[in-house]
Amino acid sequence: MTNITTAVLIFICFALPHSFLAVLNCTSHSPDALINALEENLFPKKLVRPVKRISDTLNITISITVVGILGVNEKDQSLTTFLWQVLEWDIEGLSWDKEECGSERVSVPREKLWTPDIRIAEFMEEDKSPKTPYVYLYNTGHVFDDKPVRVTSSCQLEIYTFPFDIQNCSLTFESFLHFAADIEMIEGTTAAEILRGSREVIQTNGEWELAGINVAPTSLILQEARYSEIKYFIILRRRPILYVVNLLIPSCFLSTLDIFTFLLPPHSVDRCSIKVTLILGYTVFLLIMNDLLPVTGYSTPLLNVLFSVSFALMVASLLETVFITNIQLSCSHYSTVPHWLRVLVLRYLAVVVCLPPQKKSNRITVSLHPPAIATNTSIISANELQRNSGYTPSVKPLQDLTLDELRKLSTDLTAIRNQMEKHLNGTKTTQEWSMIATVMDRVLFGVYIVFISVSFITIVCIWMSSYSYIM
Repeated sequence: MTNITTAVLIFICFALPHSFLAVLNCTSHSPDALINALEENLFPKKLVRPVKRISDTLNITISITVVGILGVNEKDQSLTTFLWQVLEWDIEGLSWDKEECGSERVSVPREKLWTPDIRIAEFMEEDKSPKTPYVYLYNTGHVFDDKPVRVTSSCQLEIYTFPFDIQNCSLTFESFLHFAADIEMIEGTTAAEILRGSREVIQTNGEWELAGINVAPTSLILQEARYSEIKYFIILRRRPILYVVNLLIPSCFLSTLDIFTFLLPPHSVDRCSIKVTLILGYTVFLLIMNDLLPVTGYSTPLLNVLFSVSFALMVASLLETVFITNIQLSCSHYSTVPHWLRVLVLRYLAVVVCLPPQKKSNRITVSLHPPAIATNTSIISANELQRNSGYTPSVKPLQDLTLDELRKLSTDLTAIRNQMEKHLNGTKTTQEWSMIATVMDRVLFGVYIVFISVSFITIVCIWMSSYSYIM
């Protein structure tokens, strides 16, 4: 009995390496004859790799085609794509005569053959694609395994340049168990061929477009051994038209309107109310469009920075308006303008903002009524004459009453005239404070224009340099 067991083990050890060194013989040209031959010679050997010796390396050729880009989740940092995955390998020693067996290839159930345990390293969810139960087997022993794969893979998404961002996600195909000494991954088609084929058959036309594909053979080296890998880089570019129309253009309109409010005179128009309305409208706009912005804790999109800068500038312009309006309306209660402030603002800053200092007025005020002393003298002389003559009238003369009324009227008119001149022209201090407010308003308006222009140009340059990476 021991001799029989030893003989069986020796037979298995010698037969196993050479089990695939056989040419199939078909009894007829019918498919049944070929299947029967495969059932007898090939299908029982599906538990081991189809190589002559256990130590031989089996080459697995892989190629993919991107059929659809189903979605990009910035919050979960994941990419969902639909692929056609093709695996090819050779069963060493297997062949048949296509004339004798009547066919060059035959489709056989997948579970009847040994298949490699190829997986995608970035897989995050279970493959929910439809299952294909068959593979092609050629008369040379070549196996062609084509199946669809729905891949939800992890991807480190960079949304800093949103909505003009370009994402580079990798798909790493490798054997889960077998070392590189057992299975070697080989690139089947070039990156250019994959990109061209994918663009011809891609069936999605959503937010993302396929910008490019790169491929590189790599190795994963661990303490136990080395794993052979093929890494595909899927380069995606976002279509920004939706976000430009719904986010950028309305924001630019509101910012432009805020700029034009500086042209309103603060002393005659309630500029603060207009700016408060703009800030309220911009806040409502950001709340409504918040769902369109990507959510991630890794980085802040540049578009969010633009919105924050625009909102901050609107608030700053409102504070500037409050400051200028306060000077314009309360300058009559201020003390004399300090000399250094008068020189700095009215002499230098006024020239910078093209507001030349006002010239002194040459107007001369001429009084049309006689001096009060002369009038009083004439009045006293008349009274003295009356007293000297000894005549004391019982009723005041009509001429004296008329003169008294005229004097009162002249005094009232003079007071009204002086008050109107003071109200319209203001004192020298009031005029200086008003001029300082006007100059400061023009200076802050220039600073506002420069700051928002530099910010906008910088952000646009960053977007253009990023978006033109694959153009």
